[in-house]
Amino acid sequence: KCYRTLMGAFALYYGGAPEGPAGTGKTESTKDLAKALAIQCVVFNCSDSMDYLQLAKFFKGLASSGSWCCFDEFNRISLEVLSVVAQQIQQISIAIKRRVDRFIFEETEIKLVPTCAVNITMNPGYAGRSELPDNLKALFRPCAMMV
Repeated sequence: KCYRTLMGAFALYYGGAPEGPAGTGKTESTKDLAKALAIQCVVFNCSDSMDYLQLAKFFKGLASSGSWCCFDEFNRISLEVLSVVAQQIQQISIAIKRRVDRFIFEETEIKLVPTCAVNITMNPGYAGRSELPDNLKALFRPCAMMV
């Protein structure tokens, strides 16, 4: 069911957002689907010390390589950074929808490989976790994971 949800999301130019308690296979499911499609998937553990410039560098590499990423515990990032990240992800998504070969991202022209995708996992309800801003929620298709 998770694979179907994620594939449906990618077909509609959204990212995947598996969420649920620890140990339910959110990250593993994302990695396994990428492996089945022969696409590299980079897992990145998020923390509250991350800033938008650090993430912009990550997104540049992602868009120019065509890889997937899985931001683990994405809701640990601070709200201020999350709202900028929403704009960055949306910029990549728009470029993919327009089927361009190159686009300007954070004042740099980069090559676009349209297989790139951003996935996030969340453990809702834990201390120190943010609720995602609406402009960011709109970019992802949620998928509930249970034991």
